[in-house]
Amino acid sequence: MLDWITSPEAWAALVTLTAMEIILGIDNVVFISLVVQKLPPAQALRARQVGLSAALILRIALLFALTWLIGLQQTLFSAFGHDFSWRDIILMAGGAFLIAKATQEMHGALEGEDEPEADDGPGAYAQRAFMAVVVQVILLDLVFSVDSILTAIGMAEHLAIMVLAVIIAVSIMFAASGPLSAFIAAHPTTKMLALAFLVLIGFTLVADGFGAHIPKGYIYAAMAFSVMVEMLNVAASGRRRRRIAARHAEEQQ
Repeated sequence: MLDWITSPEAWAALVTLTAMEIILGIDNVVFISLVVQKLPPAQALRARQVGLSAALILRIALLFALTWLIGLQQTLFSAFGHDFSWRDIILMAGGAFLIAKATQEMHGALEGEDEPEADDGPGAYAQRAFMAVVVQVILLDLVFSVDSILTAIGMAEHLAIMVLAVIIAVSIMFAASGPLSAFIAAHPTTKMLALAFLVLIGFTLVADGFGAHIPKGYIYAAMAFSVMVEMLNVAASGRRRRRIAARHAEEQQ
């Protein structure tokens, strides 16, 4: 069972698979960072803990259900010249949900809509909001877990390597989600960029479900370039604010 520990090839597979799991988890981290924005800090932390714990449990459970998971790729029906499987349906449903959720958040940000009033008290409303966030995170965990675990099955031979890679990747996702959420809250313009990423990711999931695979490298390269440009904008905006504040302070002296 543990003979892989002395195998250099197994350790190389662990490092490679962990890196792939982290890359595939970027979408999940962005989504979690956005949906917890409306929660108080303590509940946002709990939502991230519960959501990513569910992601970890779900991915490990799927790893132990390899036969069932591989069966998700078997054809259910054919339409429009494409054979559809359960995997395709899950990807299309998840992609459609991402597009709808990101579009709704964009509309709210542009229109400046107020939060709905709670008829049964702020405590009950806060609890419902918390549960809604957790449910959304878990549902998207399911979508992202399918591709993540199928990748793990294709890249490693030992179940222990797959489980360890998933644990490391989810731990890094949890560590990254807090700072990313705080950064988005501190720089509201980045929220629109992140929402645009989610629309793009949702589109790629739907396209993948229809058999039109879009290489993730192109998506992540575009995201990285956009983030770099936005970071430059944030830095320039911060410098302008500091210069204005310094000039204002000089005028008051």
